Amino acid sequence: MSDIALKVENISKQYRLGSIGSGTLQADLQRWWAKTRGKEDPFLKIGDNNQLDQMNGDYVWALKDINFEVKKGEILGIIGKNGAGKSTLLKILSKVTAPTTGKIFVNGRIASLLEVGTGFHPELTGRENIFLNGAILGMKKHEIKSKLDEIVAFSGVEKYLDTPVKRYSSGMYVRLAFAVAAHLEPDILIVDEVLAVGDAEFQKKAIGKMQDVSRNQGRTVLFVSHNMNAIKRLCPNCLILDGGKKKIMSSSEECINLYLNNNISSSKTHTIENLNSFQKVSLTIDYPSDRDFFYFGECLKFSLELVPKSAFTGFVASIGIRSTTGSFIRTVWTEKIELIKKVNIEFYEDLQLGSGHYYLTLGLSSRKQVLFYQEDILSFIIEHTSSIDSNQILNNSLSGQILNPMRTEIKF
Repeated sequence: MSDIALKVENISKQYRLGSIGSGTLQADLQRWWAKTRGKEDPFLKIGDNNQLDQMNGDYVWALKDINFEVKKGEILGIIGKNGAGKSTLLKILSKVTAPTTGKIFVNGRIASLLEVGTGFHPELTGRENIFLNGAILGMKKHEIKSKLDEIVAFSGVEKYLDTPVKRYSSGMYVRLAFAVAAHLEPDILIVDEVLAVGDAEFQKKAIGKMQDVSRNQGRTVLFVSHNMNAIKRLCPNCLILDGGKKKIMSSSEECINLYLNNNISSSKTHTIENLNSFQKVSLTIDYPSDRDFFYFGECLKFSLELVPKSAFTGFVASIGIRSTTGSFIRTVWTEKIELIKKVNIEFYEDLQLGSGHYYLTLGLSSRKQVLFYQEDILSFIIEHTSSIDSNQILNNSLSGQILNPMRTEIKF
């Protein structure tokens, strides 16, 4: 156990939906009596999981029988859909909430960054919150003072250090909170999706700091993110949660491929009706008639149908193509148009892409107002034929070489 930083055994967490209480005094007394004797809650219902579209009942298992261990100096990524139990797991590990069943063995001091403003008092200044967080972690005042300059320099909020944090933007909050959590020498650093609030420069700094904390200082990091590129860069190993259960714990590359492939929509069309400013938004992938994939080098065609509720001037639509690593290969915008009634926009793209799955992002905007934005709205597949030269694929496909610029046709 000396090299184990964190061990989780059969952790489960159950929540009751709706109001608290059993509904009757008799049932509440039976529950209290069972708890007093160390017995299981007689009204604990087993079976419902945390699939957002499958819940039916008053109780739900946010987590069910989770087991894993993390060694000292290891960075573990945790991924899964919304509602998979990622944040609940981190709250249990951070002792924000207690598990319904199971045990946790922690070897060292934990610092966590679960959401914007975690552990900060809004009326206190940035400087005062640094000392408050250090005291919560069990550090002496002189220890915190010795780290103060590093924390302030990393966060980049020197000018606002003596201003109450309630005046900070969400980005400033995260900068300071992460700097405090990373520099006050925790043995285990737990970071939820909050880094997405920061700008690109800070995200790069934060990832670099987590790598330094792990590799050079031998500390353990648990990192939750929907950014597969960040997970792949930062975490050698990964844990997938699905419906509150552990699906797999393996190398990040294997987990990311499994997660993305299992979440691919096989649909050729995604339609949304009665969406704020639109009566209808429909994006379609126009596969060749005889198959549901494209061959290497074929022209890709995507059709977008829009029916607005009111007219827009300076309207722009955009389509982005993203790889399984999370990086965008190509994004194209239409010219500015006046959107008055139904319009069909066709996007054509000649890309040499490697075989595999790719994802489409759709954005709609008018002037400086974003009307709609959704990543991974649809996915498509590229396959190779035996006649394609392997050197051509190696040299061109992985970089997404553009044969011809993506072009659009607008039909009113």
